[in-house]
Amino acid sequence: WSLFSWLISLEGLVVQRAECRPAVSENYMKLKRLQIEELSKPVRLSQQLEKAVTTNYKPVANHSYNLEYDRKKKEEGKRARVDKQQVLDMLFSAFEKHQYYNIKDLVDITKQPVSYLKEILRDIGIYNVKGTHKNTWELKPEYRHYQGGEEEEKETDD
Repeated sequence: WSLFSWLISLEGLVVQRAECRPAVSENYMKLKRLQIEELSKPVRLSQQLEKAVTTNYKPVANHSYNLEYDRKKKEEGKRARVDKQQVLDMLFSAFEKHQYYNIKDLVDITKQPVSYLKEILRDIGIYNVKGTHKNTWELKPEYRHYQGGEEEEKETDD
């Protein structure tokens, strides 16, 4: 039925049940035989090759983009901790440009280790866990609209 379902369509209300059987003819038998042969064919076939395939890609120990990334990492070296005040200055100047930053961007801006940066951010920032700015840091209200004078107020609080 699946081969001819698109040929015939009926619409209406069923009033009486009827059972239909195809007329057993030569054409019908030929159609069924073709259907069965088509279904019995394997989906994938194996074939014997005359000669070896030489266009294959050979495995590479390390891809060029990995080597480039490693070289860049070595040039940067390990991130060394800078004085806390310098990091604060970098963070405040960054937060003057944008209100929200994710930790990865702040690490790129300050070039500091993640753990050290988080330690400083806990003092001056709020980590947004949910909402539109999920997984980002913003300054605490007392440090927002940072100007030169507020930094001195912070130092006296410590």
